[in-house]
Amino acid sequence: MLDFNTLAEFSRGNCIGICAFLVPANLLVTILTMSLVALRRPSSQVWQSAGIASFFASVMILHVYTWFQIGVVMAPTYILMSLAITCLVTNLAAILFQRRYSNTPSLSNNS
Repeated sequence: MLDFNTLAEFSRGNCIGICAFLVPANLLVTILTMSLVALRRPSSQVWQSAGIASFFASVMILHVYTWFQIGVVMAPTYILMSLAITCLVTNLAAILFQRRYSNTPSLSNNS
């Protein structure tokens, strides 16, 4: 069975490594999602990228929450939380933007 205390201790004990992976992963995959939308790629690719980015952002939120559980309230916890929430909102906005404007014809020079 999954023991959340052990998982939280692991998260706090390996904070540097977890954050060293999650911060760039969040940023890179969120930028990839925005790029896919800008390049008008198919919905399946946008959804896949946004799903991966949202997973990383959710893991970061859970990681930061383990610090909040023990009372660590410092600037890095708020910065990491705001980064994760910003990535989640950006991916949601990218999906909504792509769905709204996917039927709009692209601009061309054939006037």
